[in-house]
Amino acid sequence: MKLAKRLDVVKPSPTLAITAKAREMKSKGIDVVGFGAGEPDFDTPSMIKDAAKKAIDAGFTKYTPTNGIVELREAIAARIQQEHRVSYKASEVLVSCGGKHALYNLFQALLNDGDEVVIFTPYWVSYADMVRVAGGVPVLVETSMDTGFDPSPEQIRKAIGPKTRAVIVNSPSNPTGAMLSRRTLETVISCVKGTETLIVSDDIYDKLVYRGKFENVLDLDPSLQGQVALVNGASKTFSMTGWRIGWTAGPQALISAMQKLQDNSTSNPASISQKAALGALTAPGVGDEVEKMRRTFDERRKHIVGRLNAIDGVRCFDPGGSFYAFPYVGELLKRTAPGASAPLGTDDKLIDLLLEKHLVAAVPGSAFGAPGYMRLSFATSMEQIDKGCDRIAEMAKSLK
Repeated sequence: MKLAKRLDVVKPSPTLAITAKAREMKSKGIDVVGFGAGEPDFDTPSMIKDAAKKAIDAGFTKYTPTNGIVELREAIAARIQQEHRVSYKASEVLVSCGGKHALYNLFQALLNDGDEVVIFTPYWVSYADMVRVAGGVPVLVETSMDTGFDPSPEQIRKAIGPKTRAVIVNSPSNPTGAMLSRRTLETVISCVKGTETLIVSDDIYDKLVYRGKFENVLDLDPSLQGQVALVNGASKTFSMTGWRIGWTAGPQALISAMQKLQDNSTSNPASISQKAALGALTAPGVGDEVEKMRRTFDERRKHIVGRLNAIDGVRCFDPGGSFYAFPYVGELLKRTAPGASAPLGTDDKLIDLLLEKHLVAAVPGSAFGAPGYMRLSFATSMEQIDKGCDRIAEMAKSLK
């Protein structure tokens, strides 16, 4: 069968592939430690589930407006007003089927062939492919653990040019957990203010911060509102990954264009999920549950970073947010696995060895534009973290 050429630029998601493989092995009774999925291991808080149950019992099971029920859009706007001191109308908010769907709609609505989007590496795996499938060109700004995964002002200025249509700001970051510095945010602002360039602020981990406080570009310069798209969702903050609710707040022209696309693709997000998200944003006690999860993640962060840094050949960055550890394993790639005739060489081979021989599922750094690293999600129990780190240490010891 002849298929669309536009998909030739898209690669299968490595995080989904590794997670699926680990689940398949577990289904066969194999004791795999899964560090792959970017998914909180907590149940959705009870008050959120109660909101969904009430919606079901009330028969709220029909189509809704494509852009989401007005109560939810108003609650999202109210949250943004409270946290960032900028006002949005409900019509300037679009509710989509998860944060990934929101970003896909955004790039489809924004980009023409050849338009450039600046992306800081390491980057979430789908950014570059979403840009490419919309006809855009990813412009990658490389960072490293030695700079705290923070680009220099010179790198940012060099990357932004006449073809730049958007700059993606993801802080805390997936995959590194790094928090972009105020200097970086201010540099981005100074480079794009007053131009046709949009800042895409992916704030999906804004409530999972362990040092300092969360800031986005609108906190620093509210007058930039007409050039900013705020993308967020319920998945990470409220442990609602399967409910599939994300949203975008932005300039009316952009939101209307994104809605036009959504009108002709998915239509509205699930009605029950929207009521659950409304409960997440408004029900008493939800904030306490979110803080409990954040504190637990913080304890796990400290533990896994310490465990990984104790392994010979591994250097682990200490993340300021999210729930990912992103250690550098370049030294291990110079070593040879038992029975092999040559060094491992690539992080892909290391990850394959780790899963097949040591039963630990992780994601190679090359999937995020950062060869020589690997990503470990610590959204799992301390017991699993210790078991997985023991196995990683065993693997490292076995290499010569």
